[in-house]
Amino acid sequence: MIRVVVADDQALVRGSFRVLVDTAPDLVTVGEAATGAEAVDVARREKPDLVLMDVRMPDLDGIEATRRISEDPATGQVKVLILTTFDLDEYVFAALHAGASGFLLKDTRPADLLSAIRVVAAGDALLAPGVTRRLIAEFTRRPAPLPGPATALAEITEREREVLTLVGLGLSNTEIAAHLHVSLSTAKTHVGRLLMKLAARDRAQLVIAAYEAGLVRVPRHT
Repeated sequence: MIRVVVADDQALVRGSFRVLVDTAPDLVTVGEAATGAEAVDVARREKPDLVLMDVRMPDLDGIEATRRISEDPATGQVKVLILTTFDLDEYVFAALHAGASGFLLKDTRPADLLSAIRVVAAGDALLAPGVTRRLIAEFTRRPAPLPGPATALAEITEREREVLTLVGLGLSNTEIAAHLHVSLSTAKTHVGRLLMKLAARDRAQLVIAAYEAGLVRVPRHT
């Protein structure tokens, strides 16, 4: 079972997400939080697989809550999936730096939300199609890098560079394997080595690294 905590300051929204999560046979809600501070506390207490995190909450916003969850050794393995109302929210951009592993808009279809929870809990990153290009384009305008120095790119192999480019384009491991005509296990191995060499927490940071290195072009219109 994938154990989920729902964090949102609106009781009706929390309740709706909880009902949705609990309808899935492989998911279960193990806690709720109305503030960022509560989300951190519940994460520490329950050690869930994933926190479904709203961005704007009282006391402590979703960004700082994400940062505390990600940086605390006791909860460092907990994944955070950010939900936002906006196509591109300044807070969502900051949450990527804080360690969030996924971003979805709140108008996402229920089935897609459940799939996203599974994807992120499994260790992959997920960026909503409506957010990705603008998020990456905004990142490239900013000086603050994500964890993993750009100089580390000099240490990756040519094949790993190909894989990083495909990750930056949003391809899954299965799609990467098919594109490169290699086995799925080989694709996973390459991605794992990239995570290690670039000191990236997850695929979200590999996506940013690909854009930062110029392996994937930033869209002209955002």
